[in-house]
Amino acid sequence: MQTVFIMIKCELGKAYDVADGLVQNLEQVSEVHSISGQYDLLVKCYLADTDDLGHFVTERIQTQPGIKDTFTLVGYKAFS
Repeated sequence: MQTVFIMIKCELGKAYDVADGLVQNLEQVSEVHSISGQYDLLVKCYLADTDDLGHFVTERIQTQPGIKDTFTLVGYKAFS
């Protein structure tokens, strides 16, 4: 399982719509957080090891309505 964090810049006034759409439409999306700073949303996703991260981001995330830009981080290990 791959853990991926995607930071998203939204069109003005669209952050809540984008967040709702991601949670409702993509089963890989675990959580969406509204954040401060350069980006509007932080999305936590779980992808199967066989899923292609590049295709997921460019075809499933970046094509969602209201998204202007993304920045992707790959998680290596979770600590608890």
